Amino acid sequence: MAAEIARTGGSPEVRASHADRDRTVDVLRVAAGDGRLTLEELDERLEAALSARTVGELAVLTADLPATAGGTPVGVEEVVRIQQEGASTRRGDGWVVPRRLEIRSAWGEVALDFTDAVITHDTLDVDLNLHAGALRLATRPGVVVDTGGLVMNYSEIKARRPVEAPVLLRVRITGEIHYGQIVVRPPRRVFRRRSATA
Repeated sequence: MAAEIARTGGSPEVRASHADRDRTVDVLRVAAGDGRLTLEELDERLEAALSARTVGELAVLTADLPATAGGTPVGVEEVVRIQQEGASTRRGDGWVVPRRLEIRSAWGEVALDFTDAVITHDTLDVDLNLHAGALRLATRPGVVVDTGGLVMNYSEIKARRPVEAPVLLRVRITGEIHYGQIVVRPPRRVFRRRSATA
């Protein structure tokens, strides 16, 4: 506990600064990328870190985690490239979100599902060149998609209004779309069939 307090800088009762909270958030995201925290644990601890008032409250959140050297977590790629023609690519089921994603797709579809993604950075930059196809993003609360930097040529963006929540990941999409579309939606709900009663 003492080491963790020293890491965030100060005694337990000292008020936490924005920088203190940011450092704790970085440690938590790296730990999730290393597989030390589940997605549920990460979400809970991030929420607690962002609302923490003292250094002591922050120290509790990382007391069972190793200190980080400030580098990229093992298994997290800086840049991922998807290049395809007449094909489909999907990322989902616990994929680790990189810092940057370069997509070159023609006559195909790329699907990015953030529902169970491991998010270790606060921003994903997507450099997109899409021709006659689609980019589909399934988000979750806290994942925000910014398409303001896109050049659209005979294309469209379909986006549902996101659920309001603290921003966990900002997806910034830039580049060009020709005769294609971007679809942004929350994850599909699973409805369970009720058993019939006599």
